[in-house]
Amino acid sequence: MKTKTKLFSLLLVMLLLLMPTGSVAAKGLMEGRVIIANTFVLPSGETLSGDLVIFGGAGTVEAGATVNGDAVLVGGSLTVNGEVNGDVVVVGGVLSLGGESVVHGNVSTVGATLDRAEGSVVEGEIFNTATSYGPDGIQTPPNVPNVPNVPNVPDAPTPPAPPSPPRVEVNTNPFASAFGLVFRAIMLGLLAALLAVFLPEQMGRVSQAVLTQPVLTGGMGLLTIVVVPVAMVILAVTLILIPVSALVFLVWLLAMLFGWIALGAEFGIRLARSSTNPWPTWLSAGLGTFLLTLVANGIGEFVWCVGWLVPFVVSLFGLGGVIMTRFGTQVALPPVIVPPPAPPAAEE
Repeated sequence: MKTKTKLFSLLLVMLLLLMPTGSVAAKGLMEGRVIIANTFVLPSGETLSGDLVIFGGAGTVEAGATVNGDAVLVGGSLTVNGEVNGDVVVVGGVLSLGGESVVHGNVSTVGATLDRAEGSVVEGEIFNTATSYGPDGIQTPPNVPNVPNVPNVPDAPTPPAPPSPPRVEVNTNPFASAFGLVFRAIMLGLLAALLAVFLPEQMGRVSQAVLTQPVLTGGMGLLTIVVVPVAMVILAVTLILIPVSALVFLVWLLAMLFGWIALGAEFGIRLARSSTNPWPTWLSAGLGTFLLTLVANGIGEFVWCVGWLVPFVVSLFGLGGVIMTRFGTQVALPPVIVPPPAPPAAEE
């Protein structure tokens, strides 16, 4: 039990240090803010470049503040009094649009409550199970009964709103991306060297599970990536289980981080075997994780269209190895080898 507590505490502290620079699936999360079971306030006059994502917390965009991206809430409450240049999506929570709020995209709610004040502007459409609004944000009034002896004049059709042009983000500063990539690789290398000092056996069990059973670890990682987000949304719909959903999300990130470092440490150990002079374990783990992060994330960053597959596959196998070994606390079951049948005895 003490080993598991030390492992979880150490990974939690280092993950919180790495999250502002860590690579998440979408670039919007890298440039925006992710709030987990906490409170976030965007003061008046400030601008948030990127998406605002809240899991089980409370967020407020004050009047005069701007979010240059989407605002997503999974369980909790979101109050918008300023401007959102993207869409607003709320799952299992409460959305309040103040009188000075301006949303340039659509507003979508799933199992949530929408409280909209008079004067709020939504340039897109509102998708809500309780009330339907038009693109102009005005609710359609009830039909007026026909007056006798007056011909019934049909209502003029409402022209459809023109589709909003897609937002295309072009990275015009490759040097900043390269610097961020190297910085993340250095930080993960340092973390790998630290874990190699305290948890070398746990890291070794994870990497050995991936090397000896790649099919099982890859399948387990793929299943976890598919099932965990669905489970978090289901848990977040029930307000009582919002802290549980946030905890599941945190453990999921820890598992992916630990699996990545374990594979990087194994890569460094194999490099050290080719050297004439033996390397310390912590140096092999740190250098291997640095090179793995630099190469895999570099391909995902600079290779167009299909480059993301490389870091995705590495994360997939690492996550599967962590799940199968319970964060390296136990050895994965070895593959079952069926011995060949014995040859028939020779007749005398």
